[in-house]
Amino acid sequence: MVRRLKKPKNAKRKNKEVEGLSDSVASKVWEAGIDKLEEGEELQCDPSAYNALHAFHIGWPCMSFDVLRDSLGMVRTEFSHTAYCVAGTQADKRASNSIGIFKLSNISGKRRDLVPTKTGDDDNMDSESSDSDDDDNEEKEVEAVLQLRKVFHEGCVNRIRAMTQNPHIVASWSDTGHVQVWDFSSHLNALAEAESDRSQGASAVSNHSPLFKFGGHKDEGYAIDWSPHVPGRLVSGDCKNSIHLWEPTSDTTWNVEDSFIGHSASVEDLQWSPVDPCAFASCSVDGSIKIWDTRKKRSPTATIKAYKTDVNVISWNRGASCMLASGSDDGAFSIQDLRVVKCGLNEGGESVVAYFEYHKHPITSIEWSPHHEAASTIAVSSSDNQLTIWDLSLERDEEEEAEFKVKMKEQVNVPTDLPPQLLFIHQGQKDLKELHWHPQIPGMVISTAADGFNILMPSNIENVLPA
Repeated sequence: MVRRLKKPKNAKRKNKEVEGLSDSVASKVWEAGIDKLEEGEELQCDPSAYNALHAFHIGWPCMSFDVLRDSLGMVRTEFSHTAYCVAGTQADKRASNSIGIFKLSNISGKRRDLVPTKTGDDDNMDSESSDSDDDDNEEKEVEAVLQLRKVFHEGCVNRIRAMTQNPHIVASWSDTGHVQVWDFSSHLNALAEAESDRSQGASAVSNHSPLFKFGGHKDEGYAIDWSPHVPGRLVSGDCKNSIHLWEPTSDTTWNVEDSFIGHSASVEDLQWSPVDPCAFASCSVDGSIKIWDTRKKRSPTATIKAYKTDVNVISWNRGASCMLASGSDDGAFSIQDLRVVKCGLNEGGESVVAYFEYHKHPITSIEWSPHHEAASTIAVSSSDNQLTIWDLSLERDEEEEAEFKVKMKEQVNVPTDLPPQLLFIHQGQKDLKELHWHPQIPGMVISTAADGFNILMPSNIENVLPA
C-alpha cells in the first residue's frame, strides 16, 4: 500500500499535475499502526507490486478454506490460471451455513520488472499523458470467473482441510462440536466439465450427506490436519485440550482412537511431520508446542514453551523438515529448529532461530512456501489486516540497497525500520483469517477475510522450485 493525494473529482487527464500525482508529490509506503492518514490523503494499491491481484467472495464470510490439488499441471507459470478451492462459511444463523466448492478460472496477470521502465525526460506532457493512459489500460486485469456449488453444513465451519492424496475428500470442524468427512467428487467433476461463463455460480444450497461424522470431542475445535504420508489418516483437536487420531478402516469409515492428552488448554492447530508418518505437532492456548509420536500415546515426546501467550498457528517446513514456524496471540512469530529440541520439556529459547515482532495483533495464519529452493519463504497473516511475506535467508546489504535506489530514482520512500527479511506487505482485507500458497502455481497466495477472498502474486518474489 502507498498513500497519495486524492484525485480531484473533476480532474481531466490532459495534465498529470491536476491528478495530484505530479513528480513533486512522492508516494510513501504505508505502515499500518504507525502512519495516520492526513486530510486529503487516501490509501491506494500499487498495481506494479503484483503480477496478479483479484478479489471475490462466495456469500457469507469464510474463516477457513483450502486449495485443492488438481490435474491441470504440477507446475504452472503461464497466465491465465485456474484454481479449485473449498471453503466453509460463518453465517449469522446456524441454518444458513454451507461449504462452498468453487472453481476460479481466467485468473489473469502479467510478469512485471522490479525496476519499471521509465519514459525519457525529453518527452512532452502530451506524450506523458498518452503513456499514462496506456499504462492504465495495461494495468486493468480481466475479471476472473467464479463458479460455485454449495453444500449445507450444520453450524459454522471453524476449519476445513482437503486430503492431500485425494483432494475430493474434505474434513470440516463445526462449531456444533462435530468433525465431518465429505466426498465432493461429484461437485468437482461438475465444475471441471462446466464452461467458464460469467455466471457467479448457483445460489442454491444442496443437501449432501457426509461420509462420516464424529461427535466424540467434548467441545468444538479448530485444529485438524490430514497426513501427507498415509491416505485417510487424520488428527483433530478441540477446545477442551483433547487430540484424536483417525485411522481409516475403509474408504468411508474411520476408527477414531482415544485422545492424546498433554495440553492444559485449547488445542489451536495441528501439523503432521513432512518426513515421519508417525509424528505430528500441536500448539495450544497454554503457550506451548508439543511433538507427538502416534506409537507412544498418552504423552508427547517433546514440549516447547514457545510464548507467554496463546500459540494460534503452526506450519511445518516441508522443504527443511527441521524447521517449525508458529504464530502467537501477541503478534509475534518464530521459527524453531527441531534438531535442538530434546525429549521432555524445552523452554524454547535455544531452539529459536528467528523471531519477529513486526505484527502487533494476533497471528491468524502462517505457511511456508512450497515453491522456494532454499525453503526459507513464509507467509503470515494477522488481525492487523496485513498479510506479509518473508524470506528468512535475506540479510541487509547496504551497497545493494544503494544501487537499487539509484535505479528506482527514489520513487518510493521506503521505511528504514522494516526488517530486511520482509519481502512484501499486502493490505486491503479486513479481519484476515487464513492464507494458503497454491501448491501447483508458484508465487500464488490465496487469503480469506471477513470481506472476502484475495488472490495475489507479488512481483518481487522469485520462485525457484527445488529439484
